[in-house]
Amino acid sequence: MNIGIVGASGYIGETLVRLLARHPRVNLTVVTSRKLAGSAIGDAIPALRGQLPKLEFTDSDASKLAKNKDVDIYFLALPHGVAVEYARSLVNAGKKVIDLSADFRLNTSQRYEEFYGCPHPDPELLSRSKYVIPEIHNGSWKDAPIIGCPGCYPTSILIPIIPLLSDGVISNQGIIVNSLSGISGAGKKAEEYYSYCERAEDATPYGVPKHRHLSEIEQELSEASGKNIVIQFTPHLVPMIRGIITTIIAPANNNKSQDIYASWEKAYWGKPFISILPSGTPPHTSDLLHTNRIDISATHDPRTDNFIIHSAEDNLMKGAAGQAVQIMNLILGFPEDEGLI
Repeated sequence: MNIGIVGASGYIGETLVRLLARHPRVNLTVVTSRKLAGSAIGDAIPALRGQLPKLEFTDSDASKLAKNKDVDIYFLALPHGVAVEYARSLVNAGKKVIDLSADFRLNTSQRYEEFYGCPHPDPELLSRSKYVIPEIHNGSWKDAPIIGCPGCYPTSILIPIIPLLSDGVISNQGIIVNSLSGISGAGKKAEEYYSYCERAEDATPYGVPKHRHLSEIEQELSEASGKNIVIQFTPHLVPMIRGIITTIIAPANNNKSQDIYASWEKAYWGKPFISILPSGTPPHTSDLLHTNRIDISATHDPRTDNFIIHSAEDNLMKGAAGQAVQIMNLILGFPEDEGLI
């Protein structure tokens, strides 16, 4: 299968290029970037020198991309509000689209407007899209013309707690989530705030009290539980390049740690990218770097009767590009872990 990436100059786009350049079952045939147009892939990403000698970055022209009969699937690694402009042209041309922006993560245009401050640019196309975490959503999404890939924070939160809500192991009220993310989660931008001197020796919360990722987190939790779920979520920016560590405090509903682990084993047995760690064994972001894995563990606190649940992932892999390639593998009928670790 021939693959294209639109918007490949950011951290997520570059990670996609690295993964797909080495994928044994696809051909990376189109890579676009307005600022890198005309540059050889190996010049912009030196780690790939010699691997794609004939491939250059091209300009991001939606009509030309749609007319390219040699490309079967396009990944969109673009900002929200921009991705949708490309998605319409590509879908109309019969292309499958895997979008890593926020444009197709929500199930209503009203929810999109609430969290992103403007009406959704294409409600009709939104209604035809599917939001997918492969370990959670069944395969009915594979025929959708456009797939909305989850955000990095939501992946670290939804994977640990959706089975627990579905099984009634935790309460659907009083859930508190704190997540810490590396600076690459802010994207590749030349702003003083994200420079090394500003971010080193500093950790800070942001997006309080209503971070945009709450939109998809509460949407999916509510669908899983059948009730309207509202959580307290505080993200933090910490001085590491990549990775997310998340701590979830959830009332135990008169259950104990073994109930969590039984629920996880039932939901995730045989899932190659979910590692369930023993109770009391916290995950480490350093163990997940450059992998598509998420590590999860839980401990019951008898003093408060809360579960303390932890997860860790690489925000550019399982939190973005790696998960997108995992979705592509499933769409194309490849082994789920093809080209991934």
